[in-house]
Amino acid sequence: MKRSVMNMAENSGRNPKILIVDDIPVNVELQKTYLLSAGYSVVVAGDGEKAMELVAEEKPDLVLLDVMMPKLNGFEVCEKIKSNPATRFIPVVLVTALQEVEDKVRGIEAGADDFISKPFNKMELMARVKSLLRIKLLHDQLEEKIVLLNEARDQLEKLASTDGLTGLYNHRYFKEQLRHEVDRATRHNSPLSLLMMDIDFFKYYNDHQGHPAGDEVLRQIAQLILKNLRKIDVAARYGGEEFAVILPETDSESAVVVAEKIRSFVQQTGFIKEENQPNGCLTLSIGIANFPEDTREGRDLVNIADRRLYKAKQAGRNTLVCD
Repeated sequence: MKRSVMNMAENSGRNPKILIVDDIPVNVELQKTYLLSAGYSVVVAGDGEKAMELVAEEKPDLVLLDVMMPKLNGFEVCEKIKSNPATRFIPVVLVTALQEVEDKVRGIEAGADDFISKPFNKMELMARVKSLLRIKLLHDQLEEKIVLLNEARDQLEKLASTDGLTGLYNHRYFKEQLRHEVDRATRHNSPLSLLMMDIDFFKYYNDHQGHPAGDEVLRQIAQLILKNLRKIDVAARYGGEEFAVILPETDSESAVVVAEKIRSFVQQTGFIKEENQPNGCLTLSIGIANFPEDTREGRDLVNIADRRLYKAKQAGRNTLVCD
């Protein structure tokens, strides 16, 4: 058995609100009596300008709109409601004593959803109200579902591109973004730098302090990296204890400044039981490569930065190499 509009509204947590727009008090009271007795919430406007104010403030679920009114007539009010993206789905019923075909055509062109003639019949009025409210409710439910689906899609996209432990981008997203940034740098003839970073003696730390402590170090260093980057930069967990950072519109000299800042912050941060490390604390080694100075290919950019990271390890760790 079909549910009534009021039952649907109650189950959805909504209270249908109807705006009556009429400058004749007796008409307002009659419509108001019918609607209140049916359990609807009612607001009233005595002219077109007030109607537009209440549409914006009250966000009614339906408008019963008299055609012949001062200031703005019903056709004009209807056009304004339907031309506004925020209100265009509010059903509008034109209440009119006009019977000419031209008037009905004008109402349709203004965007009216239905008409009811004066003097109106209670049963007819309530039937039209219920029908349009049902459509409005279904539309609102659809909008809510669309919002939820979009949120779910965004969350899935985030999960697909994010490293679960550190919250940085993952290796797959990094590769896609590097291709994108290299293409953009090529088009605009702008510099681009890449940092490849590795935590020194991280396996030693994991073996002696345990993986939970190691995971916490990875999370902390990831946050330290993020705090020293711009919004346009891309930080990723490249794999294991290795991180990668894409620095768009950044030449090699500026990249060295960024890398040194990150290296210094990590060295100065106090990590749990880091004093037991071979070099007395947790540190980073960093390799830097630049586009187009070193190469114009994204894959080569990674290889060059990786080779320089290895040189930094050979040079004693806790340092950076840019050439």
